[in-house]
Amino acid sequence: FFECLNICKMLDNVVSQGLPSVAQEAVMMTTTEEITTPKVVGYDFNEGCDMNKALAASITTGFQATSMGRAMETIEAMLNWTLNDEDLAEDEEEEYLSKEARTQVRCKIFLGYTSNLISAGTRETIRFLCQHRMVQVIVTTAGGIEEDLIKCLAPTHLGDFALKGADLRRKGINRIGNLLVPNSNYCKFEDWIMPILDAMADEQEQGTVWTPSKMIHRFGKEINNPESVYYWCWKNNIPVFCPGLTDGSVGDMIYSHSYKRPGLILDIAGDIRLINDQALKARKTGMIILGGGVAKHHTCNANLMRNGADFTVFVNTAQEFDGSDAGAHPDEAVSWGKVRIDTKPVKVYAEATIVFPILVGMTFAKRFHAGLPVGGSKGDVIYDKSYTPMEHEMERKKLLSPDGCAPLFQ
Repeated sequence: FFECLNICKMLDNVVSQGLPSVAQEAVMMTTTEEITTPKVVGYDFNEGCDMNKALAASITTGFQATSMGRAMETIEAMLNWTLNDEDLAEDEEEEYLSKEARTQVRCKIFLGYTSNLISAGTRETIRFLCQHRMVQVIVTTAGGIEEDLIKCLAPTHLGDFALKGADLRRKGINRIGNLLVPNSNYCKFEDWIMPILDAMADEQEQGTVWTPSKMIHRFGKEINNPESVYYWCWKNNIPVFCPGLTDGSVGDMIYSHSYKRPGLILDIAGDIRLINDQALKARKTGMIILGGGVAKHHTCNANLMRNGADFTVFVNTAQEFDGSDAGAHPDEAVSWGKVRIDTKPVKVYAEATIVFPILVGMTFAKRFHAGLPVGGSKGDVIYDKSYTPMEHEMERKKLLSPDGCAPLFQ
């Protein structure tokens, strides 16, 4: 106690005699530039419990709330963009000279997600987007296909992250995080899919070439259930790409089928051309990617074919220190040409089952229920409208010119 008292007296003496100049300069550093960015302020619940206003305030809340707010703004920009936002090129095609025609040309949205988001209740959010043609291209993993179809046959249940694997294994129950899937669900899936694989093999003998995307559309047609994401993708002709389609239960079924009836072939080369052309032919593209791995990279790599996406939103919890694709900051994708150099991509470091329904609710769903344009049927909107030769040359110079680039290493 007395030692502390002596220290306090010494400090009082220093203050009374004036701070040393070095300390005073360090502590009282003069602000030489006015900060003009928005003030940090969150929603005041004294104003009521308006969750629309509360979520809208995320943009000025800071940290990942601000990232989520920026993601909302980026998605709004995807949905708002029309060819009218661009200068009219001197060599524009005659059919796109009028304001009405240019309004029809919209941004093509690629939605990529990992399988766990179909296992979870996020599936219903994704289905809503596909049901109303709000996205134009889907990229996912094998589990992202089969779990949707299996849910049409039998439910997935809530469980707990702490449930013991050995106990569940003995009971024939599979755990996905804190979700539980009875093994009997996969038995029902086998009963459902085997006749379809037989029919596909028959059609192959008649000349049909099956790609993963064609197979997925066939599954969507056969499931014939409006609860299914891929039913709506089939019905609305939304292409679904899954380069790792055999990496899951679908692959197990194809393996089993190959012993009963060898010869069914999936052509992945056909799909790589199709997804790359989806990006290449679009006038403007947006990417919304939930999670990492194949779903993220396959989406980004397709957009490389056009020197990168114009609008980008990543949502995942991965960090970049290990060099993983999932953890990579959007600026790394800029270096590869997968995100355009003149855009402002957003990454939200958050768990997608929390964030994605909010993003959809504040953008796609809000516009849909307000009667505002969002997606459209074939003929209502145009997604494939290439650059004119003059526009292409301007873009090439803008994106590839070294002018203004700082040296990489000093």
